[in-house]
Amino acid sequence: MARVLIVEARFYAHLNDMLLAGARAAIEEGGHTHETITVPGALEVPGAVAMAAETGRYDAFVALGVVIRGETYHFEVVSNESARGLMALTMDGIPIGNGILTTEDEAQAIVRADPAQADKGGGAAKAALAMLALKGRLG
Repeated sequence: MARVLIVEARFYAHLNDMLLAGARAAIEEGGHTHETITVPGALEVPGAVAMAAETGRYDAFVALGVVIRGETYHFEVVSNESARGLMALTMDGIPIGNGILTTEDEAQAIVRADPAQADKGGGAAKAALAMLALKGRLG
């Protein structure tokens, strides 16, 4: 049984509720346990994962959040840097499922977040567990 930490950037609460539901269901379906922590935004997710990984209390991580394109360059910075930070941690051998959505508008985010549609939260949890299993096999 794996201990999974879900790190969520809860900027869009109604969208995150759907991502969380999908992630939690996937983790529980696999017979694993989970905790959830919340950070202010997507840029803070990699740092929180790094801090939590240092504790040794968790086996895998699920990163959740939503970044919707606005009128400024901020979208690109947040999208690219949060993904870069998570990828750097993944390259260090930390099993992470990236469920941070980057969309053009809220309608796209709803489709991707909803467990009854694209279920990207569930997909991120399954990816984290798959990477954990791979780490164990290569171990």
